[in-house]
Amino acid sequence: MEKNIPPVDHDLLTFAVNTVKKAGDLTLNYFKNTDLVIEGKEDGTPVTEADKKAERLMRELITESFPNDTIKGEEESDINGTSGRSWIIDPIDGTVSFIHGVPLYGNLLSLEDEYGPAIGVINIPALGECVFAGRGRGCYFNDELTRVSDQKNLSESCVVTSGVDYWPSTETLDRFIKSGAVIRTWGDAYGYVLVATGRADAMIDPIVNHWDVAPMLTIFPEAGGIFTDFSGAATATGGNALATNPDLYTSIIHLISS
Repeated sequence: MEKNIPPVDHDLLTFAVNTVKKAGDLTLNYFKNTDLVIEGKEDGTPVTEADKKAERLMRELITESFPNDTIKGEEESDINGTSGRSWIIDPIDGTVSFIHGVPLYGNLLSLEDEYGPAIGVINIPALGECVFAGRGRGCYFNDELTRVSDQKNLSESCVVTSGVDYWPSTETLDRFIKSGAVIRTWGDAYGYVLVATGRADAMIDPIVNHWDVAPMLTIFPEAGGIFTDFSGAATATGGNALATNPDLYTSIIHLISS
C-alpha cells in the first residue's frame, strides 16, 4: 500500500460483508424456485425478482447507514452522494447460473473512496463461501486469510474463464491450449473466488461490466495477486479482465494481448 494511504476502517469492512451476506440469504429464498419471475432486459440479458430484491436490500442498508454515499448498481439508477465514497452493487453475478439452479452465482459489493478501491466482497451463498478484502487489511476466505497460488509455470496452471465463446478469437484460445494450461469454465464471480483462494491460477474474462469486477480491484492486491484489463491497466471499466498471481501475469497478458 502506498505511503499516506490509510487502511480502510475495519467496521466499514464488516458492514460491507454483513450487507452482502444478508442479500445472499435473500437470494437463497428464490434459488431453485420453479415459480421464479424472470424478465428480459434491454440488452437481452435476464433479470429475476431475486436480482431486483437483493439490490434493493443492499441499497436500503447502505442508505440507512451512509445516506451521503453514492450508490451504483446493475438494476437501478445511480444515486449521487456528497461524501466522496461510492458503493458498486452486483446483486447476482451469474444470473443465468442462478436461473438454472447452478450454485456458482455470487453477490458482489465494492467500495471506492477518495484514495481509490477500498473494499471488495464476493459472496457465493449457495456454497457458503465468501471472499472479502479491505485496503490494507488483507484478503479473507470465510474469515481466514487467503492468497493467490504460487504457481510459476503456465503449462502446469489451471486457468478459469466465463466461457470460451466469449474469447476474442480462436487464435487466442489456441495459444492457451498449446501452452499446456488446463482450461475450465468455472466462470463469473466464482472464477475469481477460485483464483483469490489459490485453487485456480488465473481468471480470464473477455467481456465484463464495471459491477462484475469492481471488487477485484481490492481483493487481488490484498491477496498478493494482480488484476488488470487486457491492456494492463488496473481498472474495472476496461471491458475485459485478468486476475492471476505475479509469476504468471506477464506470460498470460502477452498471450491474450498479442
